[in-house]
Amino acid sequence: MSGIRLGADSFSTYEEGIKREWIIGNGLGGYASSTVIGAGTRTYHGLLVAAPENSPGRFLLLSSLDEEISTNEEVYHLATHKYPGTICPKGFNYLSKFILDPFPQWVYKPDVFTVKKKVFMVHNSNTTCILYDIRSRKEGALLRIFPLVNSRNFHFTTRSADLSFSQKADLTGVELKSSNGITFSLSSNLQYHPDPMWYYNFEYDTEKKRGLAFQEDLFNPGYFENTLKMGTSRFFIAASTGNISSFTLEQVEELYTREVYRQNLLAFNSKLTEPFALKLLRATDSFIVKTPASGDTTVIAGYHWYADWGRDTMISLPGLLLIPHRFEEAKYILKKFANHCRKGLIPNAFLSLGGEPIYNTVDAPLWFIHAVSRYFAYTKDLLFLSDVWDTVDSIIDNYRKGTDFGIGMDSDYLIQQGPQLTWMDAKVGEWAVTPRAGKACEINALWYNALKIASNLGPLLGKDISSYETLAAGVSLNFENVFWNPQTNCLFDIVSQDEAGNQVKDPAIRSNQIFAVALPYTMLSAEKEKAIVDRVEKDLLTPFGLRTLSIDHPIYKGHYHGDAVSRDTAYHNGTVWPWLLGAYVKAYRKVHNYSKNSLEDMRTLLQGFDMHLETAGIGTISEVFDGDYPYSPGGCISQAWSVAEIFRAYVEDVLGTKP
Repeated sequence: MSGIRLGADSFSTYEEGIKREWIIGNGLGGYASSTVIGAGTRTYHGLLVAAPENSPGRFLLLSSLDEEISTNEEVYHLATHKYPGTICPKGFNYLSKFILDPFPQWVYKPDVFTVKKKVFMVHNSNTTCILYDIRSRKEGALLRIFPLVNSRNFHFTTRSADLSFSQKADLTGVELKSSNGITFSLSSNLQYHPDPMWYYNFEYDTEKKRGLAFQEDLFNPGYFENTLKMGTSRFFIAASTGNISSFTLEQVEELYTREVYRQNLLAFNSKLTEPFALKLLRATDSFIVKTPASGDTTVIAGYHWYADWGRDTMISLPGLLLIPHRFEEAKYILKKFANHCRKGLIPNAFLSLGGEPIYNTVDAPLWFIHAVSRYFAYTKDLLFLSDVWDTVDSIIDNYRKGTDFGIGMDSDYLIQQGPQLTWMDAKVGEWAVTPRAGKACEINALWYNALKIASNLGPLLGKDISSYETLAAGVSLNFENVFWNPQTNCLFDIVSQDEAGNQVKDPAIRSNQIFAVALPYTMLSAEKEKAIVDRVEKDLLTPFGLRTLSIDHPIYKGHYHGDAVSRDTAYHNGTVWPWLLGAYVKAYRKVHNYSKNSLEDMRTLLQGFDMHLETAGIGTISEVFDGDYPYSPGGCISQAWSVAEIFRAYVEDVLGTKP
């Protein structure tokens, strides 16, 4: 696969260096992540953030490895840390290259030494390995590596008074047990020396900007040491919740080779060869994980902090699993959500990875039906379709009759719901920022799409589809009359009733209406579909996605930054979301009759993300961007549906590779 290479000009200052972050997953929801200069700026940064089998949540165990090379004349510190009022040390001054191919690599050049460092994780194991290749043109220099460790939930900071460690050491490493009961180990072919001490008041710049706790202490149990010979020396350090005491350099290098092979196999199985598509394919892999407790395959909605969300999973499934031909995993996930269907609702989220589900969503079940249809389009798996058909029918039947959260069909065949049930669900305390109670335009576009999918797939199983057809006809008859706004030549976003029972139509120009054009089954005339796309292009389109609200609206927020209240207020009121481009690309190609010009327009639009892959989260796509120029990235550095929908749109709608 195509790699990403950054030179020293990308991290010549601390401020520039911390703008770029990297992340790699382990297939269990755990990960390793930091900035390209090694300075932690988030509570979520660390070389081993594990998802232990018997512990809820994810835990930061190994924060960093601080390398130093000393001679008789000088000590070269390769680490970078932020403390109150100072940055010390400033190892980024020696950093000459950062490479992601397929895992992160660094090249440091302090004086007569060249230090090459690779970090990778062992798939389906809470194990991080770091490989060092050090070339020395001086005899007798001393290498020391100081691990900084913790044992806390990755959402929070900790202080030395909150935590203690016991250690069981030998020459090759140490087993650490924290006072909160977590045990993990460090192993190396360097010699380990116990020398316990605490380091105080590390500062995390990103958390400070987000208005969260941003200072903490880290424990250093000792150090690894060896004398460098003239020429090249090779070392490793491994960190794991498992037993790694017998690891050798050769075994770690073999593990690295296996991980590279696994990545290359993804490309081979996908049958993709186009460079930009291959970059996006690599970005998909970290989102597909097995939950540590149950072993269930699921989708992480975003890194660093999300768990598995139903809506995100269903929207992301074609890009994450179908295009890469990971059909067995796709089938498993769809069956898992089908098994959790209650009263026609699939889970909105499992808030702790693999935990108990919550059901407060109106769109996830309709996206589930869409995902089932896409899976069938790719696989023609009739047996699977038969297995989940009762779930499809249950969703439709419960929406028709009415189910929890005020979700149900009105007399005009359109679906209405209570507040904060659509994807625009930000909440500040008890205040729902965009409640959207009533009839939402995209929910009813999804409802019609689901009914038509059932009508078209049902006969393959010998099902009576007359009720689906009747419902679909009713939706089609009323949708335009309820939602079309002749003044703006596009759709009303929400239609509701005030306290007096009067109908209220919200004319806010939002991105939700694009689904009334982009879904496989739609209801409007070609002229009206073209008008919607034109309006979205004029008012909402940016190089990195669609704004969630037009800039002329009184509550538009052009920047997503600040504390939680500021960010949540802007989240769906102007902030740009990349995942919406997937629907926009499909709709744009459709209303321009799949012309050659429309193809090239969308190719150019999507390939604009190639530059973004070298900023923010290296090799992946951010959750959101500012609505105002220069459209700075924000939110999670790696979001499943951002990656999945850009990837899907590029492969299906630009490259033309589809079932």
